[in-house]
Amino acid sequence: MGTVWELDFYSRPILDENQKKIWELLVCESPLDTRTKPESLFRYAQFCPNNQVNSIWLRTTLEEAIASSKTGAPQKIRFFRRPMTKMIVKACDELGISAQLSRRTFSLYFWLQERMQEVYPKEPGYQLVAPNPSVQYQTQPPQPLPDALRGQQWAFVTLPAAEFEEMHEWDIGFGEAFPLIGATDTAPLAPQTPIPGVVIFSPRATPMAGWMSGIEPAFIKFSGGASPRLLLETGESNSWVLANLKDPKILEEAKNFEQAKQKAGMVHFLAFQSTPQTESFAGFWLLQELPVVK
Repeated sequence: MGTVWELDFYSRPILDENQKKIWELLVCESPLDTRTKPESLFRYAQFCPNNQVNSIWLRTTLEEAIASSKTGAPQKIRFFRRPMTKMIVKACDELGISAQLSRRTFSLYFWLQERMQEVYPKEPGYQLVAPNPSVQYQTQPPQPLPDALRGQQWAFVTLPAAEFEEMHEWDIGFGEAFPLIGATDTAPLAPQTPIPGVVIFSPRATPMAGWMSGIEPAFIKFSGGASPRLLLETGESNSWVLANLKDPKILEEAKNFEQAKQKAGMVHFLAFQSTPQTESFAGFWLLQELPVVK
């Protein structure tokens, strides 16, 4: 995978002299493996006057960001705000860059939190405002995985956080990761922190992992209630049923998985292997369930 950027173009809690909200473009590079140093990632920020919010300004400013980047134009840009889809896609298309709605905007999430706390309050015209509900995700009913993509066997597993430091040496076909340093907005994850995960085993592990790489896996979650299930959230709002949990023992493991996620800053993983004895991975994704960014 080439360079991937994460992008947000939206109004900020800052008013100009005409009492109009100032907009801002934020662009940051996605870390793609666990060795990436957060401080080495490319970042670009530019405020936009309210009367210049359009695809022309966005395209021009993206060109400036590309010119200031050491790696040039990214292969793909991820963004999370559905209302901005048309404008972002138009600007990126004109630059020959693929733009995709995604919940894998982990770096952008923490950068926005940082700016909300440390940057915007210092700006003239700052106003603390209520969250805008228009940026909420549209929830979709969970869909069953296609028959050809269902694993013959699966299991809950855990790995200590320290082991992910060597993830770049693992034999992985498809996948993506991020550094666990800075993966939470509280205390850093301790090396011994158990990172929970789900491993799916199937002779079709490679095509399954290839399919998964195209739908932007975001996070796995346990859904309780009368029909408890394990759900996989992908893309901007898609949800898939990984497993229906009927066995009491497996149900308890699913609850433990969710508790372990919370203790690990919501970090977890999804992996594909052909058999439990295989040492290589057809696919491996580090995942993180984060609140919707306002």
